[in-house]
Amino acid sequence: MKTAIVTDSASYIDPKVAKDKNIIVVPITVIFGQQTYLEDVEISASEFYQRMKDTDKLPTTSQVTMGQMQSVFDKLIEEGFDEVISIHLSTGITSFVDNLRAYSKTVEGITVYPIDSKAASSAEAFLVLKAAQLVAQGEHAGTIVPKIEAMRETVGIFFVVDNLSHLLRTGRMTNGAAFVGNLLQIKPILTFNHEGQIIPLTKERTKKRAFQRVMADFSDAIKSVDYPIRVSIVDANNPEESTKWVSFIKTNYPNIPVEVSHIGPVIGVHTGEKTMGLIWGRDYLVD
Repeated sequence: MKTAIVTDSASYIDPKVAKDKNIIVVPITVIFGQQTYLEDVEISASEFYQRMKDTDKLPTTSQVTMGQMQSVFDKLIEEGFDEVISIHLSTGITSFVDNLRAYSKTVEGITVYPIDSKAASSAEAFLVLKAAQLVAQGEHAGTIVPKIEAMRETVGIFFVVDNLSHLLRTGRMTNGAAFVGNLLQIKPILTFNHEGQIIPLTKERTKKRAFQRVMADFSDAIKSVDYPIRVSIVDANNPEESTKWVSFIKTNYPNIPVEVSHIGPVIGVHTGEKTMGLIWGRDYLVD
């Protein structure tokens, strides 16, 4: 039995890590007007955010096609794989996983196990990296899938957007009406609910107060945790703020591993530039 791990580019796994751990990353498409770009293949995060500043017409995205997925499956079949665990962007953001579930029933030559991460960025990556670790240890889908689904329940997310205009424009936030009307004067704190939808938690007047609130809520959230956790700080072209958040975690929680990731084009379309996020979950490096 030979098992493959597949994800999409919204997990923002470092390409070197993906290669080292035999993770296949399928790029999602970003659209500026009539021009399409494969995320992290034809457009980088830095190029994307610069383009966002320079364009009059804001970008959109297009989900991974079943044609892209079939090409991946065909290659895996040629390489002798029997099954593939495919972990993807939340169904609360895109219908892709639902489409893949339906399509997977028609795939011949390899068994496909679609998994809804119910999140994005590092929250998605944590699940992917854990699955890859379990494959490396000799496990297969029968035991890996339930472990990944259980780990998904340990993931927590707080993120602060500079303003809500992008999320409201793209329709990717649920129950955002309470924040409408004063978008530029607040710093909304958001999360993902159990259905993988982006929902508002609260709002602060300044970036500093939003940072303090996130860290206080994180402290409360982990008080009852009885397993090792890992933290990821993610940013949308906001390296100075990222350094501040990482420093705070390392100083105040020296026993918690902290890593850094980013919000690239596909998620940046919805969040906008300068978004900051704190993501945590059961440490995928610990059994």
